[in-house]
Formats: sequence, C-alpha cells, structure tokens
Amino acid sequence: MMNLFLCYDKCSTCKKAEQWLKDNGIPYEKRPIKEERPTAEELREWHAKSGLPIRRFFNTSGMLYRSLNVKDRLPGMSDDEAYALLATDGMLVKRPLLITDDAVLPGFKEADWAKALKK
Repeated sequence: MMNLFLCYDKCSTCKKAEQWLKDNGIPYEKRPIKEERPTAEELREWHAKSGLPIRRFFNTSGMLYRSLNVKDRLPGMSDDEAYALLATDGMLVKRPLLITDDAVLPGFKEADWAKALKK
C-alpha cells in the first residue's frame, strides 16, 4: 500500500510534514482533507489500526471543533457517533494524517513519524 497523506495545503504543520516526507524519500499519495474528507468507515478502520483514543483524531484547535462544542460532547459519544461527526467535515479531523501499512499517525511529531517509518 502506498502511504496516504491527508493534509490541508494552508496548514503550516502539513507543509512541514510534507517537506519531511520529501526530505526522507518517503513515497506518499496526497489527499486534500477538506475536499476529500475521510469517510466514517475509513475513520473506523484507521482508529482501530492506530490504537489511539478517538479524541486524537479531532482537530481540537480548529474553529469548527470549538463552534460545535465537541469538547463537551465527545465524552458522551460512541465511537460510531464520533466517526459520523468527523466524516461530516475534513476540518474536524486532526491533520496531517499519515496512514502507512503499519501505522496511523494523526498530527505531525517528527520523532513519532521517524520511528514509525524507520527513519
């Protein structure tokens, strides 16, 4: 499987992550998260593969997250409800999001990406 890199081109962290991928010679398929938002099924699969809490998939610093009051709603949501909400708008999803054969990495932390990609 080709590494899948979901990003928002106006995001400085996404730009930094993409440059890191290029600098390290890591092949990837780029997908604009706003225009081609993840489906609930993709999110379910990625969440299960990641082993992370569902809250890690939310863009907690985004305006939409705040305007929808997700912080207070999330603890009472089932995973399926969270997937459905995330699938409504790509701007709710933590970015960048990198999907590899072995890992799902929401957000960009160079050390985590280097470890997951053995760089």
